[in-house]
Amino acid sequence: MSSRPTKKRRLTPPQSDDERTSRRSNSKIQKSFLVNAASWDLEQDYETRARKSKKKEKESSRLPLKLPGGRVQHVSAPVDDFKSLESDEDWLEGAEDESGDEEAERGQETKEEKPEIPEHQQILDAKEELAKIALMLNESPEENAGAFKALARIGQSKIPTIQKLTLATQLAVYKDVIPGYRIRPAAEDAPEEKLSKDVRNLRSFEQALVSGYQAYVRDLTKYAKSGRHQVGRGQGQSIANVAITCACALLAAVPHFNFRGELIKILVGKLSTRHVDDDFNKSLQGLETLFKDDEEGRPAMEAVSLLSKMVKAREYQVNERVINLFLHLRLLSEFSGKASKDSVERTNGDNGKKSKARKEFRTKRERKQIKEQKALQKDMAQADALVSHEERDRMQSETLKLVFATYFHILKQRVPHLMGAVLEGLAKYAHLINQDFFGDLLEALKDLIRHSDAFEEDDGAEQEGGDEAEEDEAPIRNPSREALLCTTTAFALLAGQDAHNARADLHLDLSFFTTHLYQTLFPLSLNPDLELGARSLHLPDPNNPSSHHHHHHPTKSNKVNLQTTTVLLIRCLTAILLPHWNARSVPPLRLAAFAKQLATASLHMPEKSAQAVLALLADVGAAHGRKIAALWNTEERKGDGTFNPLSDGVEGSNPFATTVWEGEILRRHYCPKVREGVEIVERSLAEK
Repeated sequence: MSSRPTKKRRLTPPQSDDERTSRRSNSKIQKSFLVNAASWDLEQDYETRARKSKKKEKESSRLPLKLPGGRVQHVSAPVDDFKSLESDEDWLEGAEDESGDEEAERGQETKEEKPEIPEHQQILDAKEELAKIALMLNESPEENAGAFKALARIGQSKIPTIQKLTLATQLAVYKDVIPGYRIRPAAEDAPEEKLSKDVRNLRSFEQALVSGYQAYVRDLTKYAKSGRHQVGRGQGQSIANVAITCACALLAAVPHFNFRGELIKILVGKLSTRHVDDDFNKSLQGLETLFKDDEEGRPAMEAVSLLSKMVKAREYQVNERVINLFLHLRLLSEFSGKASKDSVERTNGDNGKKSKARKEFRTKRERKQIKEQKALQKDMAQADALVSHEERDRMQSETLKLVFATYFHILKQRVPHLMGAVLEGLAKYAHLINQDFFGDLLEALKDLIRHSDAFEEDDGAEQEGGDEAEEDEAPIRNPSREALLCTTTAFALLAGQDAHNARADLHLDLSFFTTHLYQTLFPLSLNPDLELGARSLHLPDPNNPSSHHHHHHPTKSNKVNLQTTTVLLIRCLTAILLPHWNARSVPPLRLAAFAKQLATASLHMPEKSAQAVLALLADVGAAHGRKIAALWNTEERKGDGTFNPLSDGVEGSNPFATTVWEGEILRRHYCPKVREGVEIVERSLAEK
């Protein structure tokens, strides 16, 4: 048996000096590493260290292509298509930062390279979009409630044509979509109610409609104010014209809906300027339509309140046609009470007291049912927009107080260019004026007549002195016309109600107006503008240099009255000589004095005015022929002494001491109608 060979151990060679030094240095490095590791912030290093992403190549999901020779070719996708990140955090932290700058650069390049769309193309696109949205809203407004904001968004364009098209489109849409009732605003703190799906959809549509309509009204207000002094250059109407037209149309079509006050403010703001243009006339017509069609009373009261505040804020420097708006109120023919500037009296026949009916016994359950039924009827009336007579009377009484307060303040201020409008309005509202208000009004009218006489005297003295200095903005007054309007108003106030039956109790003395009219008959007969109305055009006087200064404003001196001075004079004379409440009570001395003065004045009047005066004398002769017949008889004379046509009063003229010799001259008048009028007067006297 052979022996196994012995195993020999391999011995490592002895270490050299270099190896020993390197080993020592490694041990020193390890020790220094362990010493410094305690001061390291390992978490901070971990956060700042870039994360490693395992990028795995995904297999291509593209199908192979079979070439015409039968060989199959595998298609590999681009590397960018298969680029993947390890997690969403990698995309958020890394990819977005890397691609952010590139996208910004690309965006700038696209903005620079994007061509500008021509304006006409933008207008065409806006027309198509507006027509599309309007059609959607007309077909199914409840399902497209968000389209109201889309319409307003188109109107935010800087192109004026698109803005005007948007306003007109919104007008047509809202006129068709707005319901026949007022929408209540949704209360934020209201408790949640269990509603059906249809009711929820209806309420959401109503709130969207109200919010969109409110934004539209705000746009109208903004455009009406901002474009007030702008004129469209080659673009037809300006944006302000369109805004005011839309406001007038909405106020006429849907006066019951929300934000009615804002629409009225737009029109009142336009009326605050004295510059008359198309927008001013549109605003006037819009408020006139509102007053005539107002069956509720509240819209008219809101408009009158805003108008009175505006007139007072402007210190009564407004156009006279604004005051004429009060003549279109329906309360002129519907209201049955009496009012002043402070209070209202109601005439209900029984002094407003209801007779007590016999109380009927009802059980507690019946009273509860009746109460619930009344509450239900009240809610139904509000839903149907019905207005009770009591509510309408209350609104009309408040409106009447505002109107009278405005009239009285203008009378106290003596605004020259508004006197005609106020006096005409008081004459129209005479049957609605409270008797306690009579004294203040008559004193104001007397003060106005005295003031007009003093103004006329001062004006005549200035013309004699040769003072030709005039102010451009000072209104030209017509004192004689104002005096006639005051006299007409005073007698209209007396004739409009039962005040003539209680003149002794009220101490109403109208002799001042009678005496003043008697003294002004001769000056009026010599007035060259006797047959010209307030709106008649006046040619400049070649002998008066001051008239050339105002020839470019022919209606600057005109008042509200469209009646001629002759018509006003005949109205005053009829109220004095032939009062309809008691024609037999006129004293013979007054009849004779006025008959003599009118016969003399007719010699100097134009033919039409002379015909009107002779017709009035014929009526006086038919009613009081026996009292004044002595004036046409030269053989029988009642009075002694001499006749004084220039006396200060009617009684001091002594008319029965003279005769009406003017009739013989009028028989030879050039106008056949005047000659015929003289014969009619003599026949009326002969019949008595």
